[in-house]
Amino acid sequence: MKTSLLAASLAALLAASPTAALAQTEIQWWHSMGGALGDWVNDLAKDFNASQTDYKIVPTYKGSYDESMAGAIAAFRAGNAPHILQVFEVGTATMMASKGAIVPVGQVMQQAGAKFDNAAYVPAVAGYYTAPNGQMLSFPFNSSTTVFHYNKDAFKAAGLDPNKPPSSWPEVAAAAAKLKAAGHKCPFTTSWVSWTQLESFSAWHNVEYATKNNGFGGLDTRLAFNSPLHVRHIENLANMAKQGLFVYKGRGNSADATFVSGECAMMTGSSGLYANIKKSAKFAAGTAPLPYYPDVPGAPQNTVIGGASLWVMSGKKSAEYKGVAAFFQYLSRTEVASESHKRTGYLPVTKAAYELTEKSGFYKANPGTDVAVQQMIRKTTDKSRGVRLGNFAQIRTIVDEEMEQVWAGRKTPKDGLDTAISRGNELLERFQKSAKL
Repeated sequence: MKTSLLAASLAALLAASPTAALAQTEIQWWHSMGGALGDWVNDLAKDFNASQTDYKIVPTYKGSYDESMAGAIAAFRAGNAPHILQVFEVGTATMMASKGAIVPVGQVMQQAGAKFDNAAYVPAVAGYYTAPNGQMLSFPFNSSTTVFHYNKDAFKAAGLDPNKPPSSWPEVAAAAAKLKAAGHKCPFTTSWVSWTQLESFSAWHNVEYATKNNGFGGLDTRLAFNSPLHVRHIENLANMAKQGLFVYKGRGNSADATFVSGECAMMTGSSGLYANIKKSAKFAAGTAPLPYYPDVPGAPQNTVIGGASLWVMSGKKSAEYKGVAAFFQYLSRTEVASESHKRTGYLPVTKAAYELTEKSGFYKANPGTDVAVQQMIRKTTDKSRGVRLGNFAQIRTIVDEEMEQVWAGRKTPKDGLDTAISRGNELLERFQKSAKL
């Protein structure tokens, strides 16, 4: 009798348990978002999971972009890759060449029967992740661009107008001198040296970073960022470094923390830093367009894309791909995309999200938050569309290594750029030979 009662009780408990949860299809999402951005990613997953009962997105932080990409490649080879992988924009060409490892987003959406229109997405963003045949390869999740961040309180203390940030590089140097005179030990710094000072710098001034339309025109592209203008700019930064006006704070986004803490008063970096500035900065911060050289014809043009997109890994079940498609549809909802844009500083994913944000009065209430969008919606040229190269992450490392020699005074700017190009071109040649066409 007791055994029968126990069995009956267990059966009742199982019947009362959320069987829907057992039936849910889990979707593994590997990402590289930490801090305030990590909170955002977790909230997106939580809100999507609460919006329906069929699928459960499981976000997992996998370290830096380099680390998560390497980890996913190893996992794919072992047969346990995630469904969704966040890959920074410099990994785009590598992912495109890994045809057996990924499934184009356009294909995933189509096979899932999900509504998906490339035209709904911001052209400058969607175009970067679209194949020549018009098929979108990855989902443009957290796209950013380079902007100029500055500390308004530090400007006031140095006698600078907090509502008039420097718009040109000569003005940046002049402002840095005043900040230093006022006691600031780090007047100006930058994160992502290659992205801000060479890649975006090139597009902003409508000059080539690499041949073949910066890699969009073929795998036989070669680096070209040692023009007189590039040399002039790196020389100016090197001179600022000698005078203590520019302080190099390390590779990647290492400089971000020094701006948020108030240590550095001005910096060039990602528009996606907005979330951490808003959350942690103890001062009034401003965002302005990237500085330029006024004597360069046609400048400023437009800046290039940064951030990352979401790639779908191959080898999964049809039901799982339907879950991926449902999640991407959720991220594309106008209200969701608008809130993500306002929260993070990343570009709005869709045109409708931008329009909703504008109508809400957010840009007027938060001056500078539309800078990234305005820089990206300008008409692009073959020289300013963006940069898409094989082995791009390794090329950026080479640029870091050579520029560190320049900042330390061990190499001239021209020598540093020339060497970076020579070393980088070797990687491009290697990629060209190994890529599967």
